[in-house]
Amino acid sequence: MNNGMNNNQENMENYENLYSYQPTIDTTIVEETIQDTKRKRKIPGFVKVPVAAIAFGVIASLSFQAVQGGFSSTNGSGQKFETNLNIDSGTASDAGVQKVTTDSSTSNGATDVSQVVENVMPSIVSIDSTSVIQQQDMFGRVYNQEATGSGSGIIIGQNDKEVLVVTNNHVVSGAKTVEVTFSDESKANAEVKGTDSGADLAVISIPLSSLTEDTKNTIRVATLGDSDNVKVGEMAIAIGNALGYGQSVTVGYISAKDREVATEDYTMKLLQTDAAINPGNSGGALLDSQGRVIGINSVKYASEKVESMGYAIPITYAVPIINDLMSKVDISEEEQAYLGITGQDVTSTISERYGMPIGVYVGQVSEKSPASEAGLHSGDVITSFNKREVKSMSQLSELLSNRKAGEKVEIVVNRLIDGSYQEKTLSVKLGSKSEASSSQSSNQSSSDESQVQDSQVQPGNGR
Repeated sequence: MNNGMNNNQENMENYENLYSYQPTIDTTIVEETIQDTKRKRKIPGFVKVPVAAIAFGVIASLSFQAVQGGFSSTNGSGQKFETNLNIDSGTASDAGVQKVTTDSSTSNGATDVSQVVENVMPSIVSIDSTSVIQQQDMFGRVYNQEATGSGSGIIIGQNDKEVLVVTNNHVVSGAKTVEVTFSDESKANAEVKGTDSGADLAVISIPLSSLTEDTKNTIRVATLGDSDNVKVGEMAIAIGNALGYGQSVTVGYISAKDREVATEDYTMKLLQTDAAINPGNSGGALLDSQGRVIGINSVKYASEKVESMGYAIPITYAVPIINDLMSKVDISEEEQAYLGITGQDVTSTISERYGMPIGVYVGQVSEKSPASEAGLHSGDVITSFNKREVKSMSQLSELLSNRKAGEKVEIVVNRLIDGSYQEKTLSVKLGSKSEASSSQSSNQSSSDESQVQDSQVQPGNGR
């Protein structure tokens, strides 16, 4: 027992020695320097008091002016800000869920953000999910194991039937169950309404019928800001379910805008902040000093190599995607749209190696398919689908699954012409997936899953 305690004490001492900086100072030199300074700068006693008084007066005056300037209102009218970016989700009062109001009197120079946090906290939720993953033991036997995860979300709207929450796709991806905890500690089950893996965004819904009147009166719809107008150096407030312990608040500044952060497959342009964004914060809100949402926190892009580098998806970029996900409806397989291509992911690795744009490389185009009729060619790289950026075949499949046969969409492709890729916009009338399946040969329609290979670009998934 004593040996264990001694070992623990020794380990703690080693830990402290490892992380403590104790500079070596020659005390003799310091003492001599102090004595020399005293001899050179002797001030008569009767002068010391007036000098000290004058110094105090100057400092007090400057301090008063600094405080006055730091807390001056940016808008003396006390105007209430409303959301700058509209999300078509119904009127907040329809279901009794009110909207967060932000006060322009909050100063950019203020360090106390308690009032902002108090106003916004009812619009932030904690998310706990369970999923089933496959594991393999030492004997090669495969078994299923339940895994749990946690994240955060932002209440961004509601309609007559449901409350809508935006979060990161990786928070709910593959989830078997999703449970939401509101600011009043009440819990409710949620369903995934729509996801976009390429943008790492998802919208989940909570039935209004599952909420008590007290919860409806407590929660709020977040007010959205405009991330395009955010300036580097402005205050940023991050709120989220850090490490699954519950909602927490960190404060920092906007470090950079449009910061390109590369993942294994593609590159995102994000807001960078030094406000701590920890595991569990994903899907939470990055706020400006007035409590408006300017970003959606994402730990997925955080670096483990350095501290104080957190990232958030700009809200201006996210809003059009959120609108699509919120309005997503279930489409039967017979009505699902069909394009008629086999495609392959052009990842960031392939893009750098072959000088190709990131997107979906078209390997083959089926005869008499919607893609063929619209003019898509083998070798084209699809970069946009109906004004939504496309970075992978799985993302293109998600976008197609949200469309009905017969709809017209715009597809942007990059085509290799005279040694360089040139952008072209094509109008496509989507066909029926069920009709295409019956007419295709078995060797062309056996799989709908994307095959990702970083070593080379080759035909893969049929869509």
